[in-house]
Amino acid sequence: MTGTLAVVVAASTVLLIVLLTTTGIEGWSTADLSGIALVGLAIVWFLWRQATVAATPTAEGLRVRNLASTRTVTWGEIVWVRFGEGRPWVQLDLDDGDTLAVMGVQRSDGERARAEAKRLATLVAARQRTARDD
Repeated sequence: MTGTLAVVVAASTVLLIVLLTTTGIEGWSTADLSGIALVGLAIVWFLWRQATVAATPTAEGLRVRNLASTRTVTWGEIVWVRFGEGRPWVQLDLDDGDTLAVMGVQRSDGERARAEAKRLATLVAARQRTARDD
């Protein structure tokens, strides 16, 4: 949905700039049109980041792409996967005491989110298993 909205915003911004420059309406400077373009670009960037939020497992660890940042944590760094009531998305407890939100698994997705959180917890547990399992 957000990808589609980004395309609509981009097209609307271009259309607005074209109409303002070709209809003969006076009072719109290059700075005004540039400002409109920058606001449109910022909205499209935000929507693109929202559309690409994800948690991608690799052999080495988990790549978490959130709205403002992307971070890869190794399997050994993940201590616990939490998705209790009242949490908007999955959280990872890390071995340095920090927590990392995984916005790719959001409570608003209902049963699908619960299944993905369980799958992630199972994957973390399997990747952390050692010969002694201590």
